[in-house]
Amino acid sequence: MSTLTIPPVIPTAREDAKNLHKAFKGLGCDSGTIINILAHRYSQQVELITQEYDNKYSDVLRKRLSSELHGDFKRAVCLWVREPAARDANVLKRALRATVTDFKAATDVICSRTPAQLRQLKQVYLINCGARLEHDIESATYGDHKKLLLGYVNTTRYEGPEIDKVLVEDDAKAINKGRDNSFFIRIFTERSKAHMSALISVYKSMFGKPLEHAIKKETSGNLMYGLLTILRFVENPAMHFAKLLRKAMKGFGTDDSTLIWIIVTRAEVDMRYIKAAYINKYGKTLNEAVHSETSGYYRTFLLALLGPNC
Repeated sequence: MSTLTIPPVIPTAREDAKNLHKAFKGLGCDSGTIINILAHRYSQQVELITQEYDNKYSDVLRKRLSSELHGDFKRAVCLWVREPAARDANVLKRALRATVTDFKAATDVICSRTPAQLRQLKQVYLINCGARLEHDIESATYGDHKKLLLGYVNTTRYEGPEIDKVLVEDDAKAINKGRDNSFFIRIFTERSKAHMSALISVYKSMFGKPLEHAIKKETSGNLMYGLLTILRFVENPAMHFAKLLRKAMKGFGTDDSTLIWIIVTRAEVDMRYIKAAYINKYGKTLNEAVHSETSGYYRTFLLALLGPNC
């Protein structure tokens, strides 16, 4: 569920565009107005505001924001004003085309998306980034990790609730015997979410240990990380993201890239569940954690997306 707080009476896209235009006038810009508008509109509404602004003022809102804002605040707002699939495409482009590939960011985005979302993502990536997503994965990754990511974005998986119980048990038995990487890649890229959910339960019931143990025993490195990401997203997506957020804010320094992409891409999806998982796991609210690790308008914007402190 979304954590956005939307005003009871929403101004028209034209009014919002006009107020954004005013916020850019003079020395500097009115960052408070930018937050008050953009952080309190759904993505469909932001898209309408963007279209209205671009048409009325012969300017590009995203470029204007990029020129007026700075640092992590700019990165967060500029990611937010993209439509959902374009947000994912932007994060993946940065991860795959960086001087040093961000394998974890690429894996986290790809392996936490549904087949339908991945189909849309591939289309948007081609349009926005000028290359096929598969091409950039091929260029930036290697080995069995590459095979996993390519298999995951290209395989058409069933998205319904039905499962083949016999096949689930066969997979569990095969995994317990110990198999090579290609077997794990085939199972984790071809099986449906419902099948994988059943496999987690059946494996634990049959062998008295979590499926995660088998993955850690039989695989390693980026492949292991990818398999665990798929598994954890199937098992408990809210807890999966809560743990990623905790890791981003734990210890010395903050991983702002992770903080931004998770909050921005999940605020309209399941952030309320992520917040509940976070407080249950760590004994403090996600809002409190973000408040302690950020500052200025960057903090204000992220907290606006997170909604009330609960």
